[in-house]
Amino acid sequence: MIELEIQDGVAEVVLNAPAKLNALDESAIAELGDAYERAEFAGVRALVLRGEGRAFCAGRDIAGVDPRDDDVQGYLGGLVEPLLKRMSRFPAPTFAVAHGACLGVGLGLLIASDIVYVADTAKIGSPFKNLGATLDSGGHALFYERLGAHRTMDLIVTGRLMSGAEAVAAGLFSQALPADEVLEAARAAARTAASGPTQAFIASKRLIADLRDHRLGLWSSMSDENRAQAALCDTDDYREGFAAFQEKRTPAFTGRG
Repeated sequence: MIELEIQDGVAEVVLNAPAKLNALDESAIAELGDAYERAEFAGVRALVLRGEGRAFCAGRDIAGVDPRDDDVQGYLGGLVEPLLKRMSRFPAPTFAVAHGACLGVGLGLLIASDIVYVADTAKIGSPFKNLGATLDSGGHALFYERLGAHRTMDLIVTGRLMSGAEAVAAGLFSQALPADEVLEAARAAARTAASGPTQAFIASKRLIADLRDHRLGLWSSMSDENRAQAALCDTDDYREGFAAFQEKRTPAFTGRG
């Protein structure tokens, strides 16, 4: 159900099981990780993740799951968490296109992406009370950080779903656009990123990850920025960027170190 297309330095990873709203079982999780690995091996300079049909991803595929012997830890801790970490470390800017249902593991896929363009009609939240389950795949951390404790618990207890426009207004994701425009906007942004200074983007990804994961203060983060900038001085793109500025021309970045 996972497809990979590569063109002009941009990978497009497609969740293609629209009949089940792109819900992910164990084999689909493995396929998705393999697609990211192949895209990295191909040396792409940007990646777009999207879903076919009416939804981005409705979460885990539980159609055949018996809760009496369900290995939840094996699925979430053994498969989903490593996948999301692998996605977040992808060595180029990653874009996700969110439309329709973006729930559970589907929400986690968005959290693990660098930039998320959301259809204004997308549905985002925690409807799992009806299953006797709770939010997973990083949802608690995202909602608490951006919405606070009270609004997070309100979403969990009521099961209310936010629209994509509401989610972006609350600071959850990057941009909200009309549903018929969001995919092309993400593709255009990915094409722009693919012509940019890839090593500089990777440096920013690492700096942001440290701020998120280690809760660094201003001066610690600034010291990390200084070291990252000094390392970039040795890259071809850094030299090209300065030369283009001084020669009043458009830079031609290669993305190489």
